[in-house]
Amino acid sequence: MKICIKNGHVIDPKNNIDAKQDLYIDAGQIASIGEAPKNFMANETIDANGLIVTPGFVDISARLREPGNEYKATLESELSAAAAGGVTSLACPPDTDPVLDEPGLVEMLKLRGWRHNLARIYPLGALTQKLEGKTLTEMCELTEAGCAGFTQANHPIIDTQVLWRAFEYAATFGYTIFFHPEEPFLARDGVAHDGEVASRLGLKGIPSAAEALRIGTVLRIAQETKTKIHFCRISTAEGVELIREAKKSGITITADVSIYHLHLTEHDIGYFDSNAHLKPPLRTLRDKEALCLGVKDGTIDAICSDHAPVDNDAKLLPFAEAEAGATGLELLLPLTLKWSNNNKVALRDAVAKITIQSAEILGINSGHLSVGANADITIFDPEAAWTVTPNSLKSEGKNTPFLNMEVTGKVIYTLLNGQLTYPSKSN
Repeated sequence: MKICIKNGHVIDPKNNIDAKQDLYIDAGQIASIGEAPKNFMANETIDANGLIVTPGFVDISARLREPGNEYKATLESELSAAAAGGVTSLACPPDTDPVLDEPGLVEMLKLRGWRHNLARIYPLGALTQKLEGKTLTEMCELTEAGCAGFTQANHPIIDTQVLWRAFEYAATFGYTIFFHPEEPFLARDGVAHDGEVASRLGLKGIPSAAEALRIGTVLRIAQETKTKIHFCRISTAEGVELIREAKKSGITITADVSIYHLHLTEHDIGYFDSNAHLKPPLRTLRDKEALCLGVKDGTIDAICSDHAPVDNDAKLLPFAEAEAGATGLELLLPLTLKWSNNNKVALRDAVAKITIQSAEILGINSGHLSVGANADITIFDPEAAWTVTPNSLKSEGKNTPFLNMEVTGKVIYTLLNGQLTYPSKSN
C-alpha cells in the first residue's frame, strides 16, 4: 500500500522538520518527505490541508488494566482509545493481576496487543516478584520477552538493600528503572496534598517532602551504582529542583510529568470531586508553575497521560475511599496543546515531549518520521474544539477532571505501520 499525505504541516522534532510538506508511505514505512520517490503512484491520498502531521505519540504511562482487571477496561477498549488519541506506542506498568513478573505473561500481553493492531505495547516489567519488594525478578528473561524497563509502579521497596541490589542488577545490563518517588510512610493513607485544601476538607495529606526524600535516596544510590533512572510523575517544586541539580552534576536521569499536573492544583478537588483524586495528588499553584517551567527548560523530559481507567462504582465513593486515577489517552493531545499555548512553547517543542523524547526514554525506535522508519503517524487539527463527555471517549474509563469541559485539538487520523487505525472502518 502506497499512501500520500499531502498539504499537511509536518512537524518532526528529531529531524528538525517544521514546514508544509507532502509525506509518502510505502509498505508501512516512511518513503520520503517533500519530493515523491521515483515512480511513486499512491493507492490512497490523505488531504491534510490545515492539519498538523507528526510522528505517532509515545505515551510513557498508560494502564491497560489487562490481565486481571477487565471490569475496569479491556485491552481492545484502551487500545482503541490510544488510536483515537493519536498514541501509537505506549508503556504499561506491571501492576496487573497477575503482576507482569514472568516472561510468559509479558509475551501474552504483547501478542494480544499485536492482534488488535492499534498501538505498540511496551510493557514495564516488575522489579521484584509480585511487586512485594523482596525478591528481584529475572530481568534478563523479562527483557527478552519484550520489557522496555522495570518498575515497582506504586508499590515501594522498603528495604534499601533490596533497592541497592536491584539498581546494581539493572546497571550491569544497562536497564532503565522507572521510579515513582514517594516515601511510603509519609504518604501512608494520604489522598490529597498536605496543605490548605486537605485541611479544610478533612482529608489525610501527603506532604511534598514525601517526594523529595525519596528522590534524594534514589539519586544517591543511582550515583553509586551508575544506574539509568527515570523518575515518573514528578509533582512538586522540590522534586523539579532536585532533578535539575542532579542533571547539572552529571547523574544520568530523566523524568516525566502527568499532563493533569500541568493544569490542575489542589483547589480543583473542589467539594470532594473524586475525578480529581489522582496519584500523586494534585499539588499547589507553586508546584504547578514549577512543573510547567521544568518541562519548558528541559528538566522534565516527557509528558505522559498517566492513563488509569477507573470504573464508575469506584469513583462514586467518598473522595478518601474512591480509587485514584483518570482517563488520559484521548486528552494527551488537547492538554499538551493547552500547556504549549499557556506557556508560550513552540508547537515543535511540545510535540517532542510526547514523541521522540518519550521514545528515547523507553529506548525504542519510534517518535520520528525518518525515511525508512515505521509509518506511525498522527494527523490532528490544532484548532478543533470538542467537549469531553462519556460518549466522546472510547476508553472504558469515563472519569476525568475535564469531564463536560471543552478542549481544543482533535486527532483526525492515526496510522500504525501505514495502516489507518483511526478513524476505524466501523466509525
